[in-house]
Amino acid sequence: MEQSRAWVQALRENIGKVLVGKEETIDLVLTTLAAGGHVLLEDVPGTGKTMLAKSLAKSLDAEFGRIQFTPDLLPSDITGLNYYNQKAGEFQFRPGPVFANIILADEINRATPRTQASLLECMEERQVTVDGVTRKLEEPFFVIATQNPLETTGTFPLPEAQLDRFFMKLSMGLPDKKEEVGILKRFILDQPYETLKAVCKKEQILAAREEVKKVHVHELLLDYMAELVQATRKDKEILSGVSPRGTMALLRASQAYAWIQGRDYVVPEDIKKVAGPVMAHRLVLSRGFGGAVTGKIKIEEILSKVSVPTEEWER
Repeated sequence: MEQSRAWVQALRENIGKVLVGKEETIDLVLTTLAAGGHVLLEDVPGTGKTMLAKSLAKSLDAEFGRIQFTPDLLPSDITGLNYYNQKAGEFQFRPGPVFANIILADEINRATPRTQASLLECMEERQVTVDGVTRKLEEPFFVIATQNPLETTGTFPLPEAQLDRFFMKLSMGLPDKKEEVGILKRFILDQPYETLKAVCKKEQILAAREEVKKVHVHELLLDYMAELVQATRKDKEILSGVSPRGTMALLRASQAYAWIQGRDYVVPEDIKKVAGPVMAHRLVLSRGFGGAVTGKIKIEEILSKVSVPTEEWER
């Protein structure tokens, strides 16, 4: 198992050459990658969201596609389109940037809902349908999207159906003084991103996803996950709780996080670690309870109320 996880440490170190003090966020992004999900990075400009996505893509020996979302972007600009080739005398398909392994969807909330919806089929079914013809996307297929939560002018909030397809929603957070000094020292002379090399192959990611599925989850922990999900559906401050897709994401995220940490079994701390990033963005809160309550706060409340089982968690 240690040998199969070697790429995890290699990716951590590689991305760590560019980003300072983001170990926890990097681990959760790698958890999402190992679990076969997609991640949404939401934070103010300048915190390193795009740099994290680009550093991950450059660290993988895989095809990278970048989509800069703007209000005038069309669905065909993402998926591709059929055009008439006069020389060949027939219609041909020109694939869009979504036909890659790692997709950076930069400032995703700047595109119209119609354009945002073009990613739904890609993210969930790993395929693209254009003019009635369905084309499979090559695995691994990983979308890492970014958005700014503060800016509202010229943006279109992601609908619940789109948010639900993101495995995790993460925030980079601002650095403390020590990390800020580290950033200044690191970039005063060099540009570490320019010298990054690929340290992981596509086949290693696909193999890891099969290993993640085999990580042992005790029945009491399955019950604990279900209890957490049920609590989101019973809370009077929550209009719509976590969906069954979210329940499956919580399971797979717990397995993947345990695997990333070097274990072949899940412990309660794994579930508590991933619960917020996996479930908070799937909640629709009742507006009558004020804007101060967020999905993250509600998940923290639920985690504090639901009793944690105790057991020997190994097989």
